[in-house]
Formats: sequence, C-alpha cells, structure tokens
Amino acid sequence: MRLLRLGSVGGRWVIAFALTACAGFAYAGLFDDEEARRAILDLRQRIDVLRQESEQKLAAETKRSSEETAQLRRAMLDLQNQLEAMRSEMAKLRGQSEQLARDVADIQRLQKDAGQSLEERLRKLEPVRVSVDGREFSAEPAEKRDFEAALAVFRRGDFTAAQTAFVDFLNRYSASGYRSSALFWLGNAQYATKDYKDAQANFRLLVQQSPDHMRVPEALLAIANCQLEGKDVKGARKTLEEVLAKHAGTEAAAAAKERLARLK
Repeated sequence: MRLLRLGSVGGRWVIAFALTACAGFAYAGLFDDEEARRAILDLRQRIDVLRQESEQKLAAETKRSSEETAQLRRAMLDLQNQLEAMRSEMAKLRGQSEQLARDVADIQRLQKDAGQSLEERLRKLEPVRVSVDGREFSAEPAEKRDFEAALAVFRRGDFTAAQTAFVDFLNRYSASGYRSSALFWLGNAQYATKDYKDAQANFRLLVQQSPDHMRVPEALLAIANCQLEGKDVKGARKTLEEVLAKHAGTEAAAAAKERLARLK
C-alpha cells in the first residue's frame, strides 16, 4: 500500500513535472510563433514601405521622364518649326535671288540695247566719208540724206520739186562738199522747166567756184544750150569753143564740136 502511495505521489510528481514541462514547451512554442509573426509583420511593413517608396520613386521618375519627354517633344516641335521657317525663308530668298538675277539680266540687256541704240544714234550724227562726182569729202548724215533725197526727186522727173529741194539744200548747207554737184543738178532741173536764165546762172556759178570739178565740161555745154535757147548764138559759139579748148577729149568736147559744126 505504501509503495502504491509513493508510487502514486511520485506518479503525480512525474505527471506534474511532465505537465510543467509540456507547459514550458508550449510557452516556448507560443513565444517562437509570436516572434515569427512579429518578424513577418515587420518584414511586411518594410516591404510595404519599400514598395511605396519604389512606387513613389517610379511615379516620380515616370513624371520626370514624361516631363522630359514633353520638353523634348516641344523642343523637337520648335526645332521643326524653325527648320520649316528657315526652309520657307531660304525659298523666299532663292526666289528673290532668282528674281534679282532676272532683273540684273534685264538691266544688262536694256543697257546693252541702250548702248547700241546710242551708238547707232551717234553713228548717224557722226560725219561720214562720201564720194560724189569724183570728189571725196566728209558730210553730216543729215546732209548726205538731204542731197540724196533731192537727187531722187530729180531722177523721178519731178523737176519743179527738185528745184525746190536743191535750193533748200544749198541754203541749208552752204559750205557742203555737195555744193558743186547740187548746183549742177539744180541747173539741169531749171533747164528742164525752161528756166534758162536761172539754169545758166547756176551752171556759171559751178564753173567759177569749182573749175576743176568733173561736171564743169557738162556745165559749159549746158550753158551753151541755154544761150542757144535764148538766141545768143555768138555767146553759145564762144562757150562751145571754151569746152573744146579746155576739156578736149571729153564727151562734152565731142558734143561741142558737133554743135559748132551745125552753127557754121
């Protein structure tokens, strides 16, 4: 019975000890779980903080990147606008340059044309060398033109108009190299209209002023004809003899010889 009680006491102690040990083990287990939970919670908090910080940093970086991208786009757009403006300006300048080149070419052409026109006008005003009735001399362009115009009227057979033209020429160009020839053709025009007196006077003037002129033999022969038309046979014979004496060998001399023969 004692053994049984002791056993019983011992058993109870053992049981109590076992229970205490189990309780200690249970407490230790509970303590470990709590620490783990706290560690996990702490880790979660830290992860949450890191995630928030990362998200904030990412958001900030994204915002900054978006702003930089927007700025870059604006800068690119501004640059593109500037390039377009420069292209437009260059095209405008190119157009102006081309127009300027055309204007310069037009001015140069006008200057050339004006220069040529001026040269032509000056050339028309400059004296020219002419040769008429065996004589060579300088004449003004207008002088040459007026003489040739008067001679053209004579050759058309309009002797009255030719007289007016040659008289006007002699009055306008009194010292002209054409003077002797103009007197000769004026006398012929007057002879053709039977104005023998004036014709004879102009032929005489030619002989007196230009005794070596190639038309002098013809002028003397014409004077003789005027004298014959005026019934001055004696004067005509004397003039014809002058042609033979001074201008032998000429056609006028041969004609004078024939007329002298008819007068005898």
